[in-house]
Amino acid sequence: MKILFAGTPQFALAPLKKIHERFGVAAVLTQPDKPQGRKGILTPSPVKVYAAEHGIPVLQPEKVKLEGERLREIGADVMITCAYGQILTQEILDLFPRGVWNLHASLLPRYRGAAPIPRAILDGCTETGVTVMRTEAGLDTGGMLSQGKVAIGETDTCGSLSEKLSSLAAEMIAEALPIIENGTYVLVSQGEGTVCRKVERTAVDFERTAQEVSRLVRGLSPAPLAFGTVEGLTLNFYFAETVDTEEYAPAGTVLCASPKKGLIVACGKGAVRLSEVQPAGGKRMRDKDFCNGRKIFEGQRFDKPVL
Repeated sequence: MKILFAGTPQFALAPLKKIHERFGVAAVLTQPDKPQGRKGILTPSPVKVYAAEHGIPVLQPEKVKLEGERLREIGADVMITCAYGQILTQEILDLFPRGVWNLHASLLPRYRGAAPIPRAILDGCTETGVTVMRTEAGLDTGGMLSQGKVAIGETDTCGSLSEKLSSLAAEMIAEALPIIENGTYVLVSQGEGTVCRKVERTAVDFERTAQEVSRLVRGLSPAPLAFGTVEGLTLNFYFAETVDTEEYAPAGTVLCASPKKGLIVACGKGAVRLSEVQPAGGKRMRDKDFCNGRKIFEGQRFDKPVL
């Protein structure tokens, strides 16, 4: 069976590797190189880098819906997609005799759409997973072939949870491809579901509970990040954990800024330790190292976000 793989970010890399090692990949479809960093250097996707290193042909159309003839020439029997980043038209779906199958990072029908991993953390879910589904013209609405679950820990960030789900997706597609090839499957319809929007860089409202603040920080880490501003200093937050405290202060007040205890901030209920931070224009560091530079002081108060 000839396989075309479509994917772009790091999340898609483990499934691509597994498919290539077990079955071989005829070609890879990925997003065009994007400018990165302050200098805007064009940078290939992780999927493209892997494909180039292993001699797999790469296609990077700006609009895949216009590339039907090029895809037809590959002659693939099946296409596997994983966080590719473009919508597939019915014309493209019809090119593959054994179908197009997507690895979606949620337990469908919950969290259809662009940001299922951060949304699961933001909403306080205790588990999530991967769904292998047959792609149709709707948004993540196709019949489901299989699902696998992982627990969401209290220390999981979007980054760490993505790694777990990527590994799970790799194992699941390796099990699914022989079934897809043989056609020996029965799909489960999804029914009514929920759609999640793309996440954006967000200012922390410390009037929320400590649990909500922690989930926001972890759900947006390592990108696009949550942040706060205190006395004109903007800090990006990479990790936040709830802490026990009997001290009362208005939400957003710095309760501790110590090289020994770290950076602790009062919330509407409870408090959080912001244990990994990045000052604007600076590097990511532990809160204790940041506090050692005496750039923030106990009693200062983070600004309330402007809505």
